[in-house]
Amino acid sequence: MIMESIKYMILGMGIVYIFLYLMVVVLDWQHKLLLKYFPESFEDSPKEQTPTTSKRDKLKKVAAITAALHHMKNS
Repeated sequence: MIMESIKYMILGMGIVYIFLYLMVVVLDWQHKLLLKYFPESFEDSPKEQTPTTSKRDKLKKVAAITAALHHMKNS
């Protein structure tokens, strides 16, 4: 009975491993295909469009995290 359960465990893990391997291969193939036919979709966006966070916003985040930790610690 133990040997049968080990056999099914190895079979199940093998099937999962094969599925994950095939998924990686298909996604890699899809990425190459998309780069070949739609290269403009994967270009880096210009730097001026990235959102910038100010020092004030960063301090607000730190204050919120500190307040949450203090609240959790004292609850």
